[in-house]
Amino acid sequence: MITKELVTGHIEGFIAGTDNFIVEVSVRPGNNIEVTMDSDETFTIEACTDLHRHLLKQMDRDVEDYGLTVSSPDLTKPLLVKRQYFKNIGRIVNVKKTDKSKIEGELIAVNDDDIKLRFEVKELVPGKKTKQLVEKEELIPFAEIDQTKIVIQFK
Repeated sequence: MITKELVTGHIEGFIAGTDNFIVEVSVRPGNNIEVTMDSDETFTIEACTDLHRHLLKQMDRDVEDYGLTVSSPDLTKPLLVKRQYFKNIGRIVNVKKTDKSKIEGELIAVNDDDIKLRFEVKELVPGKKTKQLVEKEELIPFAEIDQTKIVIQFK
């Protein structure tokens, strides 16, 4: 039987010593295996192909048939592992918190416990009659993050 743990074990052995990391592994009914990989720098199509070939060699289709897809993260999908946050420092992200509030801003720092965003809000400033844009920073603990997505920008 093909399990997530079996596939993950094959991948971890193959990527040991590289800057590649597993984002997600799923084994769906009918042995449809979906692997999402990333890298601290750039996860190339060649890296996808190499991992795909490695997994094909590790699992015998004559013993148990399966489908296999290896890909890099989709920009429209949320960040799933902390290493993705480190990779995306400097990008604009939209964070949906567990209390249902949302914050959009530049991801400026990440550590083991939280992330820091820089964003602008309109606030009343002493001496001004209208609200002014004020730059703020906020620490958001990972425990309070429901979902984080990269904001796609066209410059």
